[in-house]
Amino acid sequence: MKISVFTLSKVLFSILFLCLAGSLFAQPGKDYKVASIGFYNLENLFDTIDSPTTNDADFLPQGRLYWNTEKYLSKLGNMSKVISQLGTELSPDGVVLLGVSEIENRKVLEDLAAQPDLMARKYQIVHYESPDERGVDVALMYQPKYFQVLGSLAAPVPLKDPKTGVVDYTRDILYVAGLFDGEPIHVMVGHWPSRRGGEAGSGWMRAAAASVCKHLSDSIKTQDPNAKIVVMGDLNDDPDNKSVAQVLKARRSADNLEPDELYNPMYDLYKEGNGTLAYKDSWDLFDQMIVSKGFVNKPIGGWQLYKAHVFRQPWLLQTEGAFRGYPFRTFVGDIFINGYSDHLPVYLYFLKRK
Repeated sequence: MKISVFTLSKVLFSILFLCLAGSLFAQPGKDYKVASIGFYNLENLFDTIDSPTTNDADFLPQGRLYWNTEKYLSKLGNMSKVISQLGTELSPDGVVLLGVSEIENRKVLEDLAAQPDLMARKYQIVHYESPDERGVDVALMYQPKYFQVLGSLAAPVPLKDPKTGVVDYTRDILYVAGLFDGEPIHVMVGHWPSRRGGEAGSGWMRAAAASVCKHLSDSIKTQDPNAKIVVMGDLNDDPDNKSVAQVLKARRSADNLEPDELYNPMYDLYKEGNGTLAYKDSWDLFDQMIVSKGFVNKPIGGWQLYKAHVFRQPWLLQTEGAFRGYPFRTFVGDIFINGYSDHLPVYLYFLKRK
C-alpha cells in the first residue's frame, strides 16, 4: 500500500511527540545556551568515480573539467574550512545542524566530515538519492552530541508543466524529525528548481517545491500548533518572490503570525542589500532559513530564534577579474580557480535558558 508523504510526516511527528511529551514546558534557568543551525550550497561536490546513476561526466579525470583527486581533495579542504567557522562567534562547536545541497552522494559528505577541520565534531549524515537530472542531492549533517534523529523521509516534488504536460525531475525535500538538545524539532532541506528558462517561465516549478514544504509544515502544525520547524535551502528565489512569500507564506515580520504562516528572518537581510550569490552585478538571497512560530514565541520556552546571518568573509569573494566581488567559486567556465562555492552560507543562532 502506498502511503503519502504527508501521512508519513504525521507518523514521524507522532513518534517524536511521544518520545518527549511535555519537554517544551521545562522550567527555565537563568543562563542561556547558544546553538547554531546553517545551510550551505556546496556547488557541485562530486567525487572522481564514474557513477551509472549520476550525470557526472564533467566531474571525472577525463571529463570536461579534468576533475581529479587533487582537485577533489582541495575542494573538500575548502568546504571544511568554511563550515568549521560557521556559527563559531557565539558557539565554539559551530553549526549543530547543517543543510547542504549540490552533493553527488553520501560518500562525498563522509569524506567532508572526515576532514581535519571537522573531524572532532563527528558529523553524522541524513541523505537520500534524489531523481534530479544532474544527480545532485540535498542532505543534513548533524552533531550527535546535540541532535538525535527520530525519523526522516524524502518528499518528492512533482513537476508537470501546466502548459505542455511534460514531466520534469528535481531534488526531493529532505524532512528530518529529531531532538535538538532534547527538544523536538522538524527540519526541511531543499534545493528548489532553478531559474533555467527564465524566472517567470520556471516559477511554477519553485511554487511546486514550496507547496511540498507548506503541506509538510501544515501537517506538523495540525498535530502541534507550536511545533518548531526550520525550512532551509537554496530556494532559487528571493524572500519576496511568490514561491516564498505567497505559497510558503514566509513573512517578513514575526509579529502576529497566522497559524499557517512562517517567519523569514532573512527578509530584512535581503532588503538591507545582503545576498548569497551574484549574477550580472546584482545580489540575490536565494539561500534562506525560515522558521515556524514556535521559534519566535517566547512564552513557549525552549529554543528561540536569536538572529540570522550571511557568512560573508573577504576570502570568500573574488578579488580580481571580471567577477571581482562575486563569491569565489571552484570554476569560472572550465578554468579551475580553486575557490569555495558560488553561494555564501547562511546560519541562524538560537538561545535557550538552561
